[in-house]
Amino acid sequence: MDLTSRVNAVLRMPWIKVPVAVACLLPITLLVTGAFAGTLSANPIDDITDGTGTWTLRFILITLAVTPVRQLTGLNGLIRYRRMLGLFAFFYGSLHFLTYLWLDQFFDLSSIVADIPKRPFITVGFTSYVLMVPLALTSADRIARWMGGRRWAALHRTVYLTAVGGVVHYLWLVKADIRAPLVYGGILAVLLAYRIVRAWRRRFARRA
Repeated sequence: MDLTSRVNAVLRMPWIKVPVAVACLLPITLLVTGAFAGTLSANPIDDITDGTGTWTLRFILITLAVTPVRQLTGLNGLIRYRRMLGLFAFFYGSLHFLTYLWLDQFFDLSSIVADIPKRPFITVGFTSYVLMVPLALTSADRIARWMGGRRWAALHRTVYLTAVGGVVHYLWLVKADIRAPLVYGGILAVLLAYRIVRAWRRRFARRA
C-alpha cells in the first residue's frame, strides 16, 4: 500500500472527524478564554469581531481548497470533511454577525440601518453571510437528494460569490494595511482559476 492509500485509509476512519472538529473549534476557544482571562487587546470586542470574521473567510477558502487538493494529490478521503469545514465557515460567520449585532450595536436596529450607508463593507459582509444560510441549510445528503444533483450543485456554486464578498468585505474594512485581504484574494483567485481551467479542459476533451 502506497502513502496516498494509507492516508486515505486514515481519512476514512470515522473517529478522525473528532480531532478535526476540535481543531476547528480552537480559534473560538482561544478568543473566549482570552476574553475571560483579559489577555486580548484593550478592545476585546474588536478582537472577537476580527477573529471570527477572519476565520470565516479562512474556512471558506479551506472548503474551496478541498476539491483541488483531492484531485491533485489523490487524497479522495478529504471529500468527507468538506461539508464539516463549510459548516464551520457558517458557524464562524454567524458568530461574526452576532458579535456585530450584540456587542457592537446592542441589537439597535435603527442604528444598524443608519450604519449601513456609512460603511458599505457591512452591506457586502451581510450579503455574503445571507448567501451562506441556504448552503448550510441544504448541506445534508438527504436534502441534496431531494433537490436533485443539478439544482443542489447550482445552489452551492454561490459559495464563490460568498468568498468574493468576504474578500471585498475584508478589503474595504481594513482600508490602510491591505496585505492580508490581498493574500486571501490571491488564494481565492488561484482556486477559481483552477476550476475554470479544469472546466475548459473537460469541455475541450468532450468536443475532441
